[in-house]
Amino acid sequence: MKAVGFVYFFFLVVAISQAQDNVRELGMMPQAVFETSGLIYHNNKLITHNDSGNTAQLFELDTLTLEITRIINIDNAINVDWEDITQDDTYIYIGDIGNNNGSRQDLSIYRILKRDYDRSDIVMAEKIEYAYTDQTNFDSSPNSDWDAEALFVLGEELVVLTKQWQKNGTAAYSIPKIPGTYKALKIGDYPVNGLVTGASFNPDTEVLYLIGYSKFLLPFTVRADNLGSENLFSGSVVKKELNLGFLQVEGITYRDENHYYFSSERFTSNSPMITSESRLFSFDTSDNVIVEPAPVEDKHGLRIYKRFGSNELEYDINSEILGRAIFDGNGRRVKYILGKDIRENTVNLATLSSAIYYLTFYTDKGIVSAPFWMN
Repeated sequence: MKAVGFVYFFFLVVAISQAQDNVRELGMMPQAVFETSGLIYHNNKLITHNDSGNTAQLFELDTLTLEITRIINIDNAINVDWEDITQDDTYIYIGDIGNNNGSRQDLSIYRILKRDYDRSDIVMAEKIEYAYTDQTNFDSSPNSDWDAEALFVLGEELVVLTKQWQKNGTAAYSIPKIPGTYKALKIGDYPVNGLVTGASFNPDTEVLYLIGYSKFLLPFTVRADNLGSENLFSGSVVKKELNLGFLQVEGITYRDENHYYFSSERFTSNSPMITSESRLFSFDTSDNVIVEPAPVEDKHGLRIYKRFGSNELEYDINSEILGRAIFDGNGRRVKYILGKDIRENTVNLATLSSAIYYLTFYTDKGIVSAPFWMN
């Protein structure tokens, strides 16, 4: 999928709202799926896939080791732009629904029998083709409101959620689960103030979770209860930030009534300097679990921590520190200390206001930086 650009980032100061509870980082995704774009949980394993231009394959992952245990080839499918995956009791559905330029007229969803999936590493798929009822213009234009990256099952229907780059919201469309060619019926929209990239409807609780990120790559979840038949978002809708720094979140799935997984795709940027590896996370919706946030680690060995209720940022780094700085969202240096004057691997944040910052190290191996925020 197409990630957001950061060309205008330093002209914005972002306010952070309440964070999603009980988020844990479980580890790095395998290199073979660093472009992970969707998730489901089936037979005690996670199933994921890569996005546009990659192979027509599903990858089965062990939830503890995160190792690939199976690769399933879909013989009669093409990965034009696979963006999400969902399931019911009988089938697995793969959404070839990515449409960044808004010009595609071959949007489709592949349907695979779970019985075939469980028995063989080579399967065939049936095809559900669709077009949006209210789309009349198919001219190619980057960052279209007709892009889509989220798909879920709701009863006897499939629901596609658009990723509206211009309106910064999402629209919901329903499609029958039966192979054929359809006009997708609009069943509501929601001004999410972000880009929706994944969805998971939990039939045990009848709760819908969306995942996505802002145009500045700040991830969030949306929980929707009491879904409406005519307007999907007519019930309770709550958006929460994910307290994880910059993250290109992509897929989300439920494991049981209270447990969810979500994944991120690898993202890199040179301005500002950011590397966010492809990772797997989980969160728990029960009320009695308290988990400290897991550390963030980059490829240079820098790990930063901020514990709940603390005004100090802790870090580990495998380099000789020549200097340490903090920059604000406008690129201004607000703190600096020479390496020879550093006595502890902590940074006092008490004087910082609510905003995004960068903890930056000047080392014998070069400059290393990681984002964090104060809320």
